Amino acid sequence: MLKIFIERPVLSTVISILIVVLGILGLSTLPVEQYPNIAPPTVRVWANYSGANADVVMNSVVIPLEEQINGVEGMTYMTSTASNSGSASITIYFEQEVDPDMATVNVQNRVNQATSLLPAEVTMAGVTVQKQQTDNVLRISVSSTNPEHDQQFIQNYVDINVLPQIKRISGVGDASVMGARTYSMRIWLKPDVMASYGITPQEVRQLLSDQNVEAAPGELGQNSDQTFQYPLKYTGRLKTVEEFGNIVLRSSNGHILRLSDVADVELGSMNYSVLSTTDGAPAVSISVSQTSNSNAQELINRVKTELNDVSKNFPPGFKLTYMSDANEFLDASIHKVVTTLLEAFVLVFLVVLIFLQSFRSTLIPAIAIPVAIIGSFFVLQLLGFSINLLTLFALVLAIGIVVDDAIVVVEAVHAQLEKGAKNAKEATIETMKEIAPAIVSITLVMASVFIPVSFIGGTSGVFYKQFGLTLATAIIISAINALTLSPALSALFLRPEPPESQTARPAKNNLIKRFFKFFNTYFDKLTVQYEKTLRFLGKKKHRWITVAMIAVFSLILFGLMRLIPTGFVPQEDSGEVILMITLPPGSSLERSDSIVHQVASLSESIPEVQNVATISGINFMSGLGSSYGTVMYKLTPWGERKRTASDIVSVLKQRTDSLIGAEFMIFSAPTLRGFGLASGVDLKMQDKTGGNITDFYAVTQKFLQELQQQDEILMASTTFNPNFPQKQLDVNVPKVMEAGLSMNDVLSTLQIYIGSLYTSNITLFGKSYRVILQTSPEYRSKMDDLNSYYVRTASGEMSPITEYFTVTDVTGPQTISRYNLYTSMDVTIIPNTAGGYSTGDVINKVNELSEGLAEGYTYEYSGMTREEVQSGNQTFMIFMLCLIFVFLLLAALYESYILPLAVILSLPVGLAGVFIFLWLFGVHQGITNSIYVQISLIMLIGLLAKNAILIVEYAIQRRKQGMNIVEAAVNGAVARFRPILMTSFAFIAGLTPLMLATGAGAVGNRSIGLSAIGGMLIGTVLGVLVIPSLYILFQTFEDRFRKSGLVNVDEDDDETIKKNNEDEK
Repeated sequence: MLKIFIERPVLSTVISILIVVLGILGLSTLPVEQYPNIAPPTVRVWANYSGANADVVMNSVVIPLEEQINGVEGMTYMTSTASNSGSASITIYFEQEVDPDMATVNVQNRVNQATSLLPAEVTMAGVTVQKQQTDNVLRISVSSTNPEHDQQFIQNYVDINVLPQIKRISGVGDASVMGARTYSMRIWLKPDVMASYGITPQEVRQLLSDQNVEAAPGELGQNSDQTFQYPLKYTGRLKTVEEFGNIVLRSSNGHILRLSDVADVELGSMNYSVLSTTDGAPAVSISVSQTSNSNAQELINRVKTELNDVSKNFPPGFKLTYMSDANEFLDASIHKVVTTLLEAFVLVFLVVLIFLQSFRSTLIPAIAIPVAIIGSFFVLQLLGFSINLLTLFALVLAIGIVVDDAIVVVEAVHAQLEKGAKNAKEATIETMKEIAPAIVSITLVMASVFIPVSFIGGTSGVFYKQFGLTLATAIIISAINALTLSPALSALFLRPEPPESQTARPAKNNLIKRFFKFFNTYFDKLTVQYEKTLRFLGKKKHRWITVAMIAVFSLILFGLMRLIPTGFVPQEDSGEVILMITLPPGSSLERSDSIVHQVASLSESIPEVQNVATISGINFMSGLGSSYGTVMYKLTPWGERKRTASDIVSVLKQRTDSLIGAEFMIFSAPTLRGFGLASGVDLKMQDKTGGNITDFYAVTQKFLQELQQQDEILMASTTFNPNFPQKQLDVNVPKVMEAGLSMNDVLSTLQIYIGSLYTSNITLFGKSYRVILQTSPEYRSKMDDLNSYYVRTASGEMSPITEYFTVTDVTGPQTISRYNLYTSMDVTIIPNTAGGYSTGDVINKVNELSEGLAEGYTYEYSGMTREEVQSGNQTFMIFMLCLIFVFLLLAALYESYILPLAVILSLPVGLAGVFIFLWLFGVHQGITNSIYVQISLIMLIGLLAKNAILIVEYAIQRRKQGMNIVEAAVNGAVARFRPILMTSFAFIAGLTPLMLATGAGAVGNRSIGLSAIGGMLIGTVLGVLVIPSLYILFQTFEDRFRKSGLVNVDEDDDETIKKNNEDEK
């Protein structure tokens, strides 16, 4: 059948052209993103209970919601927080395969069931259920240098004029303004004035609801034989500050008491708890996330185009700053990988040219590479993959692999021509008869290595699947090429070498010829020496050397696997540094803001820092609170700086060490988004006893102290702090009842005056805003201000509220967290990387020390650490599956369960090479045994098995021709020595640019390049010695097994065994 493709070269080229055309179609429609959807689907539920502290929010809002949500279909775990600012947040994580939209609907249905259990104030404000977009592809800061523009003006301008346009762009999952200065009609009550008029805040609330309404009076003249009909119109909701000020509170004998008499009314902000700046100017931040399967690159470009149009109408002084742009890392990384692709192509071409020494011959593998690479894009489209760093990495590695099949064909045709074949066509037909089975078996083994990988679930499964199936696709297309295009081109292009006398070349080519002659002379000498070494190792008394080599390298493999630090994904230079600030409990927002600006100014002398954004009142890890702050540093592009984000972290750490009065946590933005910000080990301590939070904190602190003493750990800390100063109110119930009051009268007065209350709505600029009641700040700044709050007793008298309760000083937490329905505390552990330890070592140490925890207290990993632990459990299973698949395929090909062991047992030598190179060159660069290295290991199983197959396949053929075992092994190995070295060094040359990578994505590039080159180099150099010896051992063993009579043997096989045994004697 293969003869058709040799005799019909046009048909062969048409097949390849079709593959390329389909590939180009796939390439033009594939989405482009940094990583595929790696983070698990997440749904977030949040609500707000104004004036409530963390305990109240937890008991009245979080727990009722959690009880209903728990167990929703497909969920893996759930976290929740309640804070003293009145906010409640629940985050539900789902299995990787769950549809995020369906998950959101299911959670919403569960939340609806809990609505009747929630306080009225919470249901009025609304409980929001939203699909959490895992990755913000863009974060834009809008600032203003105009002194007339404050943060409130900027935020609302963006809310009204910018955000709606962004949300309408195709591919935008969500766009939100990070800040709390949304417009709100603020009614600042004056308690002392209200007391003098005998008015309570509850009255104001009721009158406000009565007079700020929409009404539907109907239509006059309907169905009454009138000439005209008149719709009746009511003025509707109040719209201006004056209209709200004119709300009538009392009217008697023509005397009217209006709201403006007892309160100041202004169009203010809904919240005053957050302050933000960019490069020193007031600013707000817009976060844009993408929908799944959208093209991140196109989306960002569309958003930027829209913002450029909108910015033409900006007020004077407005400025756009892109603080985080996924395209920058994506473009830099993809540009790096594409450059590497081209460099790899050139290097592979040169290696093949040196070995084949013919431009015509080299052209055939050179044509095969783009066909396989481009054709792969069509299959990626069918599989629903995207163009991302994983699939591009796979294609870089594919260059070195897909060239193999074409080289095997061309080299074998050359060998036939040297034997005296009349022409290239005849040589090619003869060659394909001999090597077609080897090509098929190589392809099946290479593809089979990646088949088990596609069944893995979870985050690590996405990595293995996208990487493995892309590589398998390129390999299969390259096999189709090797059976169709390469033989056809060989028959067309190759020709027998003419005698030396006819090859006189001009002088300018003499240098090239001299180099080739020099190369061939030394290669021939190497081949002769190789043959002698094989004969030496093949002798019965020397066969122990091979066994010893395999034993030694197996020990090295398992020893270094334990020594080399492990991790999930290497930490890349993302071009962004985040600094979290925590001030002592109870610190005011103003105090936090001054420290935040002090820290922001530390970067002024760091040339690598391009922009600085600050947020006072928020810590991304601890949440909302007046004693928190965050500073974000955007670094200059990778090509314009020599220092990495890690270097900048070290500089900032050194500079903040001198600052007192606050704690600082500095880290570079994580490589994978959607798993939280912590770059170390993230775990949740759990209290399953339901006991006191103080006891739980003591247990956690004791555990942290034990961790801190370990060599593997640089820092272990928790953001939880139960020492925030608080005031506890103890209501005198008998006295309240005696005055004819209810508990609600007292507590709701405090809630409105101090906590604030959302009472109704106002429509402005086409948007709905809240109307909020609260006392002015000067009436709630200190404890003595409570004396000016009054309640009206049953007798109608105004009585000071302080008569009905006592106040005591207590301490408590700013936020309370729960994990899977148990009270929890977030713990972050940073590994001692300088000491050569990694997250994997920390996880092992935590597991070891946790046995000492008191009964009822436990922990669970979350975020990226959870994925690392789960992927670690899967890794061993994946390797075993890959080996089993390769073994079974070879057993089917060789019709033997013994011979495949010659291939399988040769693998530890190459796999040990991976860890030898990592130990020698990788660990000091921060390269760990990450998922990239594990992918390289799986790929090497296939590649090294391919080398072994080529030798064993040829040895079996020679044996069938009548040679004895040693002769067959030596002859087969020598025949395949040149093509094996050629394909292996072509692969190594293709990966050299990855090993030497710098800039964006450098750590990932180096991880793959270094591990694959180490494994291939050592696996090839020593493998070509080990494989023939293993073949001799196992073929001898199989012959003895067959001779033993335990199984029936064909007569022909029996004769061959006897003949070979006689030859050996």
